[in-house]
Amino acid sequence: MAVLVAVGLAVTAIVVLGQRSITPAEAMASPQFVEAADDAGIVHSYDGDWRYFVGGGVAAFDCDNDAQPDLYFAGGEGPAALYRNESVVGGQLRFDAVQSSVTDLTGVTGAYPLDIDSDEITDLVVLRLGENVLLRGLGDCTFQRANEDWNFDGGDAWTVAASATWEGDHTFPTLAFGNYVALDADLNQTTECSTNALVRPDEDGYTDVIPLDPSWCTLSVLFTDWNRSGGQDLRVANDRHYYRNGEEQLWHITDGEQPKLYTRDEGWKKLQIWGMGVASNDVTGDGYPEVYITSQGDNKLQSLTDGSEQPHYGDIAIRRGVLAHRPYTGGDLMPSTAWHPEFQDVNSDSFTDLYVSKGNVDAMPEFAAMDPNNLFLGQPDGTFIEAAEAAGTVHFARTRGAALVDLNLDGMLDLVEVNRVENVKIWRNIGWGSPQEPRQMGNWVAVELAQSATNSDAVGAWIEVRIGDRTVTREVTVGGGHAGGQIGWIHFGIGPASKAEVRAIWPDGEEGPWMPVDANQFITITKGDLQPTSVLPSGGTSESSS
Repeated sequence: MAVLVAVGLAVTAIVVLGQRSITPAEAMASPQFVEAADDAGIVHSYDGDWRYFVGGGVAAFDCDNDAQPDLYFAGGEGPAALYRNESVVGGQLRFDAVQSSVTDLTGVTGAYPLDIDSDEITDLVVLRLGENVLLRGLGDCTFQRANEDWNFDGGDAWTVAASATWEGDHTFPTLAFGNYVALDADLNQTTECSTNALVRPDEDGYTDVIPLDPSWCTLSVLFTDWNRSGGQDLRVANDRHYYRNGEEQLWHITDGEQPKLYTRDEGWKKLQIWGMGVASNDVTGDGYPEVYITSQGDNKLQSLTDGSEQPHYGDIAIRRGVLAHRPYTGGDLMPSTAWHPEFQDVNSDSFTDLYVSKGNVDAMPEFAAMDPNNLFLGQPDGTFIEAAEAAGTVHFARTRGAALVDLNLDGMLDLVEVNRVENVKIWRNIGWGSPQEPRQMGNWVAVELAQSATNSDAVGAWIEVRIGDRTVTREVTVGGGHAGGQIGWIHFGIGPASKAEVRAIWPDGEEGPWMPVDANQFITITKGDLQPTSVLPSGGTSESSS
């Protein structure tokens, strides 16, 4: 369990309503963001030739046990970079580069954080053009190469996607790798797609490698319990630019069985798009996650149309306002190119928002060159409105990976963006305030889960937050987005409510008790406990008040 050790601005409730849990009814305006990469000390870009037109992810996770998210950036042809978070709680953002030959790998397209060996120290799954590498966390932001110790064959493919889940009682997770276009011996492009791989643990380590055939030039994969059945299947986004007969995919993943594709008879409908990134979240409030898939031109927001018995999806992107098919400002009328999608609540009003990174592949004239990223604010009726201009985050760099994460633990989600050729952007969320005096918008609760033995971060669990008569749900996943993701605090906005109830549904299906919590806290829910532990911004822990 992480404990905050920095001392700074206390996080306090902004709305006092007699300790009531009321149902939020109105959406809030956009928070303000200020760009802070230079002041924070981060100098890094994702660069390289045509083989690095895709990828460019960032992993956000705590590598030194101070509860603050550190950042690991893909570098493309240049070295990847690890930055330790030295920000003062509630204050200015500040990072220090952690240089090491172990982490400063070249050829890195992305990375995902994950406690692979369940020692409560986060490891890294590093994706590369060439051999993928598992880095075992040793603490204090140090790592060691673990391919040999864990009998993991990193292969030699062009890998841009990964996801993880736990099957059965295995000590180690099952990993899925999404590979892109096949390259020849001289690393020149062919006309074929590389085969994706499902890597299962056994008594000898990661020696059970299962081809996911057919594969159609994959750019994002995500294990998700799409039908709330208690298991996680594998969603795959594929780039139609490189195939004729392929499509988007959903694989049955069952412990002890060979993976198999969902079929037309099971309700799966053929969809061919330039699949770039995947995100899932319950947008409609029916308890089942919708799936957002980024593409060139139209993006898709898929929702189950016939209940959870079959993966029969319909597209609701237009009527929900998230088609995002053209730039909304800048004057470019050509279609957009979208990459990293992420559902979060940036203004903490309890209505889920959606961020989408944008940017031309390189210089494709049939697609927009001036293509700003989207920030959609969720509304009470389930629709979204564009707010990037109001937020102050509009720019025209070619963004790839991104992360919405609270970098200084002030209860407001900041935005990290990885750009091709240009320096990363770090957008500090200042809410309704100013850089000198940030001001929170809605109230919030940040949750992390912990369980002993295997799967310490409870990947595959669901977290439910009840605010009045409304319940917001989030699935704990590793994967999706575009070439990067995060693990750690999961942020829930609760709007004007000063209290909420929280519970965990654990990966094994056990339903934890509803736990009352006060607003504006970082809490850890440990399996088997009857109350969460509140992690205080000023350091130390205490039992959450009720």
